[in-house]
Amino acid sequence: MLLARLVSGLKDEAIARQLGWSVRTMRRRISRLHDQLGAANRFQAGAVAARRKRGGDAGNAPVSIRR
Repeated sequence: MLLARLVSGLKDEAIARQLGWSVRTMRRRISRLHDQLGAANRFQAGAVAARRKRGGDAGNAPVSIRR
């Protein structure tokens, strides 16, 4: 629910409004989600979640971004 909204590109304020949360609560939950996924940002959180959904990531290792 939260992750889907994050990766869809919605801003914190819009997500908080949709879920009936304060922006502060929203940001705390995003931070906790990043910690749980081992992600540094929304993009990585989405990538890790997608990989886990496909069964390709057994652990909590952060996603490395190649440039």
